[in-house]
This record gives sequence, C-alpha cells and structure tokens, in this order.
Amino acid sequence: MEDNAAAVEPTPSRGVTLAHTMIRRLPFTIGFLAVVVVGGLATGGLWSRLDQRSWFPDIAYGWPALTEGKWWTPLSGWIFGLTPGQYLMMAILFAGAVGWAEWRLGTVHTALVCVSGQLIGILGASVTVGLLAHTHLAWADRLSEVRDVGFTTAAISALAALSASLRSPWRLRVRAALVAYVAITFLFESTFADLMHLIALAVWLPVGEKLFSRTEHGFWPRTRREVRMLAFAGLMVIAASSVAVYFFPGNSLLGPTESERGSLWSTILTVLVIAVIADQLRKGRRWAWWVALAYGLLHVVLTLVLLGVAIGTDYETTGAVTVGTGLLWAGEVALLYGGRGAFRVPLRRKISDGALTGTDPGEAVRELLARYGGSTMSWMTTWPENKYWFPADGQRCVAYQRHAGTVIALTDPIGPADLLPDTIATFTDRCESDGLIPCLFSTTQAVADIAGELGWRSVQIAEDTIVDLPQLEFKGKAWQDIRSAINRANKEGIEFRLVELADEPFAVIAQVRAISEEWVGEKGLPEMGFTLGGVEEALDPAVRVGLAIDAQGSVHGITSWLPVYGPGDEIRGWTLDVMRRRPDGFRPVVEFLIASSCQAFKEEGAEIVSLSGAPLARSADADDAEPIDRLLEGLGAAMEPYYGFRSLHSFKAKFQPRHEPVYLCYRDEADLPRIGIALTKAYLPEVSAKDLIALGAAGH
Repeated sequence: MEDNAAAVEPTPSRGVTLAHTMIRRLPFTIGFLAVVVVGGLATGGLWSRLDQRSWFPDIAYGWPALTEGKWWTPLSGWIFGLTPGQYLMMAILFAGAVGWAEWRLGTVHTALVCVSGQLIGILGASVTVGLLAHTHLAWADRLSEVRDVGFTTAAISALAALSASLRSPWRLRVRAALVAYVAITFLFESTFADLMHLIALAVWLPVGEKLFSRTEHGFWPRTRREVRMLAFAGLMVIAASSVAVYFFPGNSLLGPTESERGSLWSTILTVLVIAVIADQLRKGRRWAWWVALAYGLLHVVLTLVLLGVAIGTDYETTGAVTVGTGLLWAGEVALLYGGRGAFRVPLRRKISDGALTGTDPGEAVRELLARYGGSTMSWMTTWPENKYWFPADGQRCVAYQRHAGTVIALTDPIGPADLLPDTIATFTDRCESDGLIPCLFSTTQAVADIAGELGWRSVQIAEDTIVDLPQLEFKGKAWQDIRSAINRANKEGIEFRLVELADEPFAVIAQVRAISEEWVGEKGLPEMGFTLGGVEEALDPAVRVGLAIDAQGSVHGITSWLPVYGPGDEIRGWTLDVMRRRPDGFRPVVEFLIASSCQAFKEEGAEIVSLSGAPLARSADADDAEPIDRLLEGLGAAMEPYYGFRSLHSFKAKFQPRHEPVYLCYRDEADLPRIGIALTKAYLPEVSAKDLIALGAAGH
C-alpha cells in the first residue's frame, strides 16, 4: 500500500494551475502591480496622502518638474497613487485593462504600449500646459503648477490599442466607452490626468489600429444596429454630462460650471427628453433622427455664435457647459449624418383614406398577405423601413422604398391576382404624376410577364432556390455532405432548436447578436439591407429561427425563416433570411441547420422551403447577354470578394433545389442609371463614395 501511494504523483489544484497560467501569460501586469504595492508600502502611500510628504515634488511629474530639470519624474511618478483610494481604483483599472491587453497582444507589445502611452501622456500634457500658461486660459495657468502621480494613462493606452484587435461588436463598444469617458472628463473636469488621457487616446487609437487590427479595419460602425446604438449612447452621454455638471460642478477647461448647471427640475426634464429621443433612435425612427439632428445643429450653431460674440466683443459670458455640450453635440451630429441610412423606420401612422382608413399600415399589409398570399419574398414587405401605397378599394398594396428620385417596388404587389395589371398601371401613374421613376424589384415570372404586356422591360437579377419538401429525403450520394453534417452534430452534442427568437433568454439573444455583428464586421463593406434582413427582423414573432446549441449553451449558428403565405391565411412554406455561424464553432453548422429546419417544416406539413435568391448571382451563362445583363454580371463579380453572393449560390446547390427566376422590371433603358443608384442606396445605406469607388475599381 505504501509503495502504491508513493507512486501516485500529486495533482496540482485548479487554483495553482490558474496561478501558473496567470504568471506565465501576464508577467508585465503582475510585475508592475507588485512594484506599485512595494512602493506604496515603502512610502506609506497605501494609508496616507503622498502630496503631504516633503519629498513628493521630487517624484511627481508635471510642468514644474520639467522646468526644474527633474527628468526622472515621468518614470518615478507613475508607480504611485495620490491617495489610498486612488491606489485601489488605479490598481483595479490597471489589472483589468492591461491584463486583458497583455493576454491578447502579448507581453512585449503591451509593455511598449503602456510605457510609451504613459510617457506620451505625461510629456504631452506637461508641454501643452506649459506653452499655454500665462495666456487668457485660466485652466492652463492652473494646470501648469500641478504636480501629479498615477498610472491610469497606461491603462487607457492599453485599452485603445487593444480595441483594434477585437471583433465586432466589442471593438466599437470599447472605443465608444473610452471616447465617452475621456470626452466628458476632459470637457467638464479638465484635470491634468484628463489631459494626459486625451493625448494618449488620440495617439494610440490610430496607432493601435495600424499595428494590431487583424480581421477588421476602420472606426466606422458596420451595421445598422451599431450605428443606432452608437447614436443612442451619444445622446445618453450628453444627458449624463448634464447630470454630472449638476451634481459635480467643477472648474473645467472652459471655465467654472457651477453657475451654468441650472435647476434640478430642468436637469431632470432635459434627461427625460433626451432619453425618449435616444430610445427612438435605438429603434431607427426617422422622426427621432430629424429631431436630434435639427436640435444638434441648432446647439452647435448657437455655440459658435456665443464663441464669436465672446471673442469679438467685450461681452463677458460663462459658457463652459454650453461650449462643452456643443462639442458633444457636434460629434453626435456627425454620427447622425454619416449614419443617416440606419434611421429609415417611418412613424407608423393610420391610413388616412380609402377602405383601410384608420388602419395601421403594417397591420394592413400582414392582413392582405395572409388573405391573398404572396411570393417567397413577400414577407420582406412587412419590414419597417418600407413605405406603402394602398388603392382606395383596400384590397391591394405595393411596398416600396424611395431613393434618388426612384420608387423601388419590392417584390410582387399584394392583392387579388386578377387585379395585378391594374395595380401596376395605377401605381406607375401615381409615381409619374409625382415626377418619380418607378421600377419593380425582385418580382416573379408572372409579374414580369404582366409588366411586359404593359410595355415594360425586364432582366433577371437572381434565382430563387426552391426545395420541395414532400419529396425531400437525404438519401443518395448527392446528399452525402448533408448527412455527414447531421451525423457529426449528433456526435458532438450539437442540438437543433426551432424557436421564436423573441421568446428566448437574454443570453441566447445576446449570443445571436454577437455572432451576427462579428460576421458583418469581417466584411469589407457595411451591412446590406433592403431584401437582406438581420437580427432585428428575426425577432419578429412570426419568424422562425433555427439555433444550433451545444451542451454548454453556446450558440454555434443561426438561421431565420420568413413565412410564405398562400391564399386563405395558410403558411405554405418558409424562406431563408439570416444565416450566420460562429467562426470558431461547429464548422458544418449551416448545412446542419438548413437540413434540420427542412425536416422540421416537412413534419409540420409545409410544401416548400426557399433558400432565397442571392443578389446578382445566377447560374445562367452571360455570353449572349444584353448590356444590362453584362453590367449586373460585372457588379456581381466586383461584390463577390466582399459578400460572396456567388459562393453562397453555389453552396445552396448542396440541397438540390429547383430554380425560379427573379426579375427587375423597368420602363426603358433611360431609367437604369437612376435605378442603379437607388438600388445601391437601398442595399447599402451606409456606403460611402470611397467604398463605391473601391468597389468599381475591383470590378475592373
């Protein structure tokens, strides 16, 4: 027994293993904090203030230390805290921020970022206040006499550099939080440390992007939701600044703020109004965008007028809060204007005339769709960015979007089949009477034929991929990949769930959002819209969502399915919309999800599943195509590296679908340039001129 016991080697505990891992992965973070603790114990700074010690001027950094020739203070001052509370807060921030950065970027890179960021912040702030001292800026005079200690600037630099290595949506969230914190503290507190943070952030955000950006590049948000959330956060920052000024008045860069803080009730009212508008911006409401943009522009203009009066006349004014808030509004206005395509959800008013008077347009569309049925893409007409035209009889509807003087009617008009010719003709007359160019986009063969009889022309723009469910069986060599995906999922414990996403727990929805935004972030261009939905559309209770979830509750992939209505309020099939997978998850998860969804829909009695049509992707050869066909082929080839439409089209061939053509109908070739611009704005509302130029160059 003794020999056997001696042969058994002790197993390290989980705590010991974790400690070894931390020491191995985070030597800089742990080592620096150890030096801080030793310094605090040796000087007594962990239990008393350091600025009351006689030797404090010999270790503290600032403009006075530089003028006195104490060149070592930028290094000596950053291992101490001014007070015991400051020691604790800085240590927590440093451990979290620098530890995270070291874990992702490595020890050498993190050490270089922290040391350089701290030195740049100290020297930059010292020289700035020194050069501005003895000017009309009382703030600079005050800070030119400050001696300070601390190491928060190193942590700010680490977070700024680290953000470049993160995937969406976290890279934007970390950067937004950093910029918001630094902006508010610098504008309304304006301490020496705040100036250091500003300088370090201004350096390491672009430098970090250059050095550490891996799969994503740039600072602009890629998805509609990111733009909306950033606009929402911007307004809440402005509201938070009002609260901070009221409860914590100070002597800021722009002067004292106490006299401008207003009453408690005015502060509460300001916060409530901003909160209401911010919430509507989060939902993409167009009216909230107009209100916020108009008020922001007014605030910026009035701030400029106030500055002009103060500078050009002898009139004295206290404008610290006004100017500081004006600068925040300037940033918000730039974001709102640059991301204007994300705020296209109209205010749902009641229908004002015809048989549907008093009805909500969205509800009316859903009722007509259930009554008369539609194509595999018709559910997209219910999405909130669309507008609607209802004839007086209340039996028909055309969903459309308007861009660049062009009205893009989305998919087939909804209503009785025998009224389709009249619907198209009447809708065309209405557009032409308003001086607008009409076109019918993503229509079926039947509608393209009717439009042709009315003198229109048509071109095939995609192919709808249809899987007939009654005959579906995953048998034979052609289905080998699909069977392998299902079998592998079963072996690895991946479960398929067909759910209503809105009813799922917050943890599941959060994972779905993160996977979707990470997928979009890897693309070279912003998120597409119009006939391509996202997570917000998948949250509709009428939409079914397929989830692949492992035993630990991690989501590996998502598919969303839009209902396909037949006449008489009957769902005859489902159309694939969102299709996302986690990059590091179960690899054949999309095949598994689509196959499992098809099986589930077949058991429910559905007739078809549409894998949807990939825009600008077709299986037909374009050798004998007309010029418009060749143009679409070239555009599809140019966009392939960014969005992979043709690769997606080839992927869907694994499910042995049949194909139905999808058409663009237009009156004559003279309308095509405007239609092209309108479709670009519909699909890519966030695209910039630079992106379009790059896309055009890729097409050559």
